[in-house]
Amino acid sequence: MTEHRERKERKERAEPKERKERADALRNREAVLTAADDLFARGDSPRSVSMDDIAAAAGVGKGTLFRRFGDRTGLIRAVFETRIEPLRRAIETGPEPLGPDTPPRRRVPALLDAVLRFKLDNRHLSLALEEAGSGSPYQAAHYAWWHGTLRDTLGRVPGLADSDFTAHALLAATRADLVEHLTDPGLGGMTPEDMRARLADFAARVLGGEPA
Repeated sequence: MTEHRERKERKERAEPKERKERADALRNREAVLTAADDLFARGDSPRSVSMDDIAAAAGVGKGTLFRRFGDRTGLIRAVFETRIEPLRRAIETGPEPLGPDTPPRRRVPALLDAVLRFKLDNRHLSLALEEAGSGSPYQAAHYAWWHGTLRDTLGRVPGLADSDFTAHALLAATRADLVEHLTDPGLGGMTPEDMRARLADFAARVLGGEPA
């Protein structure tokens, strides 16, 4: 009985320390994600943001970044997932025009506009994500999710053949490196509004109708 009570007391003494460690870890994670998000937003290019810069801005040791996120690619993915989560919820469970109950001819251009607007608003983060890692960007989880959502919606459009390829072709127009090139003011690029309008027109032609 005494031994059982001692174990219980040791556990009770340990629990506040464990809770504090978990709270500290959560605060550190949020500080890192916030710092990385801000640096990618303000940086001259995605390549200019280093792990050292992020650690310094977050007020944590560089080792904390590697323990929590593994490497720079893992950190970029975590920032991206945090940023895109509200949009993902709107697409998976939200109302029209993004939600799953939207008629497909209306939802397809809305999905494309959403991904384009996200990349316009998060240019360097999106570029960093597409450039991260050594594998094909088309095998990345975020691309598979976008492609699957668009493919399934296209599959509900009457008379449209090969929704799988069409989804790839439409998403190609929203690649971050292409968006960056087409909107580069130094090259006389399009305004974001022009690019959104042209993408809507392109989607309408693919769907065989007028822009939504």
